[in-house]
Amino acid sequence: MKPDKARDIPWQPRAALSMLKQRADLLDRIRRFFRARNVLEVETPVLSAAGTPSPVLESFRAFYRGPGVSRARTLYLHTSPEFAMKRLLAAGSGSIYQICKVFRNGEAGKLHNPEFTLLEWYRVGFDDIRLMDEVESFMRNMIAQEDQPAKYARVAYREIFQRYAGVDGLEATVGDLQACLRSRNIGCPAGLAATDSDGWRDLVLSEVIVPQLVDEVLFVYDYPASQAALARLRPGLPAVAQRFELYWRGLELANGFYELTSAREQSQRFAHEKQQRREQELPDVDVDTRFLAALQSGLPDCSGVAVGVDRLLMVAAGKDDIRDVLAFPIDRA
Repeated sequence: MKPDKARDIPWQPRAALSMLKQRADLLDRIRRFFRARNVLEVETPVLSAAGTPSPVLESFRAFYRGPGVSRARTLYLHTSPEFAMKRLLAAGSGSIYQICKVFRNGEAGKLHNPEFTLLEWYRVGFDDIRLMDEVESFMRNMIAQEDQPAKYARVAYREIFQRYAGVDGLEATVGDLQACLRSRNIGCPAGLAATDSDGWRDLVLSEVIVPQLVDEVLFVYDYPASQAALARLRPGLPAVAQRFELYWRGLELANGFYELTSAREQSQRFAHEKQQRREQELPDVDVDTRFLAALQSGLPDCSGVAVGVDRLLMVAAGKDDIRDVLAFPIDRA
């Protein structure tokens, strides 16, 4: 049966057999890349006693019934292996990487599947600048040479807003961001609060800036301090997050941090995120106290990055729909 006909039959895989073979080859090349650099492959649990407090992510919940619990215990399918991997780093693992399935509820479309494959790695002794160098080297190993740009540009978050949207990405008011959208006939969603400056920044980034990046491969770095998540802050006026993202011709491929090591500051950030969840009437989640204890014991100086493997395969195979690189996307699960 022809692949284009097979994809219309619900029990058949969406991706062609040739794509599944290309995925297997990509995974092999990823492992060879890290083996050559003496980075240890690890495996951590998919289920966790704590979910992510981030208000922009929704964890899937599961229920454990069995020995050791008197009633059903709520567990979460991880949205990233980050917390568990940092516990390994604090225990002395050295530089590590992991290829695993992660889960994010409510995300589906041409670029999203609620279950997807993530590559995450941490390099002890690296800052964010040095890790960007390694991410570029990684991409040059994974993507055909003829598809590679001569160089990967690096543009500060503030500069990319000024260049492509005409506003200051760090200090623009919500009114400035709304005016930017209106001037381009982009509707302002009613559900986005007037006080949510990061939400409006994200909207300008996705609707105004990213569509102009279709011919570029670049790192965006020095994000607003309010978007630090688990990254360190670089002092200044204003302070910025030592965080970067890699955009491959309009497609976000990687998100990296110079990792925060302060348990106290991380606990404060979790508390702030939980407050945001309450304000947005989102379900509460338990904070990962074991992760905070690991930070308290001492996380080594390190940087980490997450790369979407399915999106990486899309780039390598020249596809524009994530479903074309998955055997069974959510509509065939």
